[in-house]
Amino acid sequence: MGFHPLVNSITHLKDEELYNKITELTNKMNSAYRLRSGDALRQMQMIMQHYQDELANRNRKRLEDMEKNSKNFSKIIDIKK
Repeated sequence: MGFHPLVNSITHLKDEELYNKITELTNKMNSAYRLRSGDALRQMQMIMQHYQDELANRNRKRLEDMEKNSKNFSKIIDIKK
């Protein structure tokens, strides 16, 4: 998982709050692109990666939980093999 020293822990946030942070940061990144603020943009990209890693981990955990708890997943062909 990504880490950025300027970002507090985001694991406690609800999904909606995390999506809001991603949207807000995207808007800030767009402004940084327009202002050609390279250093600020690089920092925001690292923070965005941190947010996206957290979201990916949550989605992976949900999928694993669904696979364990659902009878429908046992009938799916595993193409990874």
